[in-house]
Amino acid sequence: MSDNNNNDDRTHDSRPAQPQLPSRRGLGFRQMIGTILFGALGVQSNKARERDFGEGKASDFIFFGVGFMLVFTLVIIGVVKLVLHFAGR
Repeated sequence: MSDNNNNDDRTHDSRPAQPQLPSRRGLGFRQMIGTILFGALGVQSNKARERDFGEGKASDFIFFGVGFMLVFTLVIIGVVKLVLHFAGR
């Protein structure tokens, strides 16, 4: 009988269970665009901020942030050129 108990003890893992970390699946395209736009305006809910830090990847935020900055700059330049064109300059 004692042999069975010893075998049973060896089959159980004595290491403590590792906590499961949530997998980072990333944010969807629409969520990322919304985050970038609301971040540019400076208004974002606490729930969205927690979601972004929990599920988002830094590389995605950098990529979309730089892209937004470039598009925003080109739009401003275009509007200024359009206004100057209609002003006769």
